[in-house]
Amino acid sequence: MMQEYVKFNNVAQVTKFISVIDTLDAHFDLGSGQRVVDAKSLLGVLSLDFSKPLCLRCHSEDSTIWEKIKPFIYKKAV
Repeated sequence: MMQEYVKFNNVAQVTKFISVIDTLDAHFDLGSGQRVVDAKSLLGVLSLDFSKPLCLRCHSEDSTIWEKIKPFIYKKAV
């Protein structure tokens, strides 16, 4: 299992994110705290709080997956 944080600013970013991960052969969970949803579910993702970064867990050993979702990965400002 691999883990990164993602952040969305609007619904358009969410739909683009889902369209990208939907093409990948892996299972993704997205959430914060105890609230975790299937990251490929539009309704599930839209039910989350976008005001803070969300934890994305990928159940795959394919490290190239992160390259495909790189635009959505949250980077803290230094």
